[in-house]
Amino acid sequence: MEYRQLGPTDIKVSAICLGTMTWGEQNTEQEAFAQLDRATAYGVNFIDTAEMYPVPPGAETWTRTEQIIGNWLRQRGRHDDLVLATKVCGPGFDYMDGGRRLNREHIERAVDGSLQRLGVDCIDLYQLHWPDRNTNFFGRLGYSHQENVDGTPIEETLDVMNGLVKSGKIRHYGLSNETPWGAMRYLAESQMKQQARPVSIQNPYNLLNRSFEIGLAEIAHREHLGLLAYSPLAFGVLSGKYLNGARPADGRLTLFARFQRYNNPQAQKATEAYVSLAREAGLDPSQMALAFVTSRSFVTSNIIGATTLEQLDSNLASSELTLSDEVLEAIEAIHAEQPNPAP
Repeated sequence: MEYRQLGPTDIKVSAICLGTMTWGEQNTEQEAFAQLDRATAYGVNFIDTAEMYPVPPGAETWTRTEQIIGNWLRQRGRHDDLVLATKVCGPGFDYMDGGRRLNREHIERAVDGSLQRLGVDCIDLYQLHWPDRNTNFFGRLGYSHQENVDGTPIEETLDVMNGLVKSGKIRHYGLSNETPWGAMRYLAESQMKQQARPVSIQNPYNLLNRSFEIGLAEIAHREHLGLLAYSPLAFGVLSGKYLNGARPADGRLTLFARFQRYNNPQAQKATEAYVSLAREAGLDPSQMALAFVTSRSFVTSNIIGATTLEQLDSNLASSELTLSDEVLEAIEAIHAEQPNPAP
């Protein structure tokens, strides 16, 4: 397993990060424990979760995933050799302690809850799950400005995160579902005020969604704000299992019809091309898609998720795959023919 520097910190994280958003919904605690055991034995030292998990979120299930991880940490006596990342929600779910804004009261309440559920004294990477302002994220390609609808000012959020670092409750913090403007605003304000700065950004990135390359890839390089890539298989679409209208009984898109981000005609056409390319090259489509993401120079870690150990083993093995120049050229050719197949 390759290990990479987490931004400007002294932390090294595995190039593959174990995502956890299915635990407590599609996966039982026992299944989650098995995934944690398998991934860490493979060399994964980076685990990503969130207070709102599992997904899709609900009033009865939120915080369940953190509880599962905390139980595993206690039973296995683990933590010091692992890097734990979790997130505070943005606005939108009032059932979360009466709602969330990225202000002092709500962030401090959220971090205390996560610390308790995980059973740790300090969170290695605490992330702002989505912006507390009107902007385009979660699949929206275009930005439509609206006056007087923004929430907590970034300056206030920065003050809170800086205070959490100083207090020792978190080691570092990162951004998530953030835009180029937002990323640069956090970086510039923290530098100007000589405060703790964000060290990572967790955004979607996969063969069907390469929008990160347009404005954020340069920031990732120049500002040492590496990408923690989520949804690298586009909700499993890039495995090819949903082609030709197939809906496997245990598939995420079968169970949760609300996830249609990668189900438009352009995405389906591009997926067909990528799956055909993989098979012609003698590669597993999922492993090819994952290896592409992991190989990008602006990616710090690729967040994989699985509902079975078989899927997990395949995803982990993608870390050993190096794509040939011919395959990479063919991927670029498909990408050029299918502009913006999915947001």
